[in-house]
Amino acid sequence: MQRITTTGRVNLGHLFWLRSFAIIGQLGTIAAVQIFFGVLLPLPAMLLVIGLEVVFNALTWIRVSRQKPESNLELFGQIWVDLGALSALLFLSGGTTNPFVTLYLPSLAIAAAVLPWYLMAWLAAFAVACYAVLSFDSVPLNLDNPANLFDYYRAGMWVNFMVSVGLIAWFVARMSRALRLRDAALGEAQQRLLRDERAVALGVQAATVAHEIGTPLSTIAMLAEELRDAASTDKGLAPYSADIAVLEQQMTLCTSALARLRSRASAPADRQTVGEWLASFAEQWRLRHPHVRFERVGTPPDHVSLDDTVAVSQILTILLDNAARASRDHVTLAAKLTASGEQIAFEVCDAGPGIPASLRHSLGAMPVDSTQGGHGVGLYLAFSAAARLGGSIELNDVTDTKPRGTRAVLRLPVAAAGQSGANRTGLASSNTEKQA
Repeated sequence: MQRITTTGRVNLGHLFWLRSFAIIGQLGTIAAVQIFFGVLLPLPAMLLVIGLEVVFNALTWIRVSRQKPESNLELFGQIWVDLGALSALLFLSGGTTNPFVTLYLPSLAIAAAVLPWYLMAWLAAFAVACYAVLSFDSVPLNLDNPANLFDYYRAGMWVNFMVSVGLIAWFVARMSRALRLRDAALGEAQQRLLRDERAVALGVQAATVAHEIGTPLSTIAMLAEELRDAASTDKGLAPYSADIAVLEQQMTLCTSALARLRSRASAPADRQTVGEWLASFAEQWRLRHPHVRFERVGTPPDHVSLDDTVAVSQILTILLDNAARASRDHVTLAAKLTASGEQIAFEVCDAGPGIPASLRHSLGAMPVDSTQGGHGVGLYLAFSAAARLGGSIELNDVTDTKPRGTRAVLRLPVAAAGQSGANRTGLASSNTEKQA
């Protein structure tokens, strides 16, 4: 039995309300024609049909409140009951001479919107059969003044037309809105899947590159050590001792990044308070760019923690590296809670030239070449990793302070007490990548 999604549940709720309005309309119409138009109807039989509709609609409400997906066959049964009740009421009130006989059409239009074609065909055949029976046999209308029959018929056709238009327009509009929401959610899910696939592919390539550069890095580290030993005895190399020390320091950063990559797959995510983690992170980043004027702004919230500080460190490293490339004289990092207290925002600001207009809509959506010579891979991975952690990254120009530049805001949810920090990002090699 074919199941339908949340849109189907909305359809069943709509059918409940449509039947409720139909019951009210039926009772109102019977009362009006009895009181104002002098039409004598078989009230016991008609009220019995409406009473059965009320019972069925109550059962439908119980079904809707269960919040479980329905089958197409269930919706077929719902509309079949409505057509059957309409046919019974028309049989008791003139058959095809009743101006409300065209109310078959709104029910069939709704069926065409929510059911497969073969079930719709069965309902259409049932409606045609009922109409054929009504054209041959029905209880004729009993009027006090038969001379006014044509005027009553025209008035009834007008009311019937208005009701039909209202029902079709309301239901189809609601259906169209539900379908648009579903298509939008599906498109967003497809975009997210595509972004994740790209991130995984880049992660695999990064792991391969990291494996390949392990041997060259070991060779460079060995040569740097030999140069340091030679500089201690060779006066010609003595002026380069400081440069050799910086080279060894940068080599240590590279080897530690590779070590984190190897241990990332099996090590559990690390949860730390923001204040404790941010202080050590800032010191480590200073070693990467010792010539950059770096400043931490404000006091970070120390009473909240993050689920995966390793992943957050890699995202912030990418943002800070980009800021350092744009401006060596002014790079700031701030951390504060958002107004709701459910997220923490990390702001990275620089005093560079800002974001080029040609790159504004592409950064983070795909790898793009930047004006600083990068390829945008790191920033693309940062956006993907932030999305996996349930956060987001926003890039905009700094306009409220001098010097002007770019502000990158990373928003992440704070860790809930007792929540497992098992998020993975596949971003462990970002520190060695070319960034935007």
